[in-house]
Amino acid sequence: MNEKKKVVLIGANGTLGRAVHRALGERGHQVVTASRKDADVLVDITDPESVRSLYEQLAERFGEIDAVASAAGSVPWRPLAELTTADIRSGIEGKAVSQIELVRQGVAHLPAHASYTLITGILTREPLLTGSVASLVNGAVEAFVRAAAIELPGRQRINAVSPTVFEESLDVYGDAFAGFDAVPVARAANAYVKSIEGHRTGQIFLVE
Repeated sequence: MNEKKKVVLIGANGTLGRAVHRALGERGHQVVTASRKDADVLVDITDPESVRSLYEQLAERFGEIDAVASAAGSVPWRPLAELTTADIRSGIEGKAVSQIELVRQGVAHLPAHASYTLITGILTREPLLTGSVASLVNGAVEAFVRAAAIELPGRQRINAVSPTVFEESLDVYGDAFAGFDAVPVARAANAYVKSIEGHRTGQIFLVE
């Protein structure tokens, strides 16, 4: 029988976030949503001060948090020849630095048994045209997860979920992922359950 946890879900309003919310709720966990709008706690994870405020608000309003799950992160999709330095920095800040900041600041606020689950993606392993920044930041997050796992204090754990394109997103991204086997988003949500309820750390859970 799984131990019920209090989970902060970043990016709860997107396709993946809604699926993760549903999966965790069905398992009996208490989910506290955190996004830029329409959430229990408002946060912009690209702003370190907003992340600091997030953890302060969580402590004041919800008490001890058992897990942080991130389903948020944005990157620019542009041909390499058209990329600007600003595009590259935007991608690094939007999906890599932002998630790393959740962990870096969380260390001082979360209990010894807490876990972090971050989001990456298949472009780490299967690059696509116009997706060089996505490949870059996904790879950076995965490298960070492996490194942070050996430094987190106490029994804190960290993993990442790396999915392929979702069936529910084919109408938007299908042409870019021609020939890829799409998966239902529920499969990726189950990988979050595995990370949060399990005992593994430093792992990249592939959803393909």
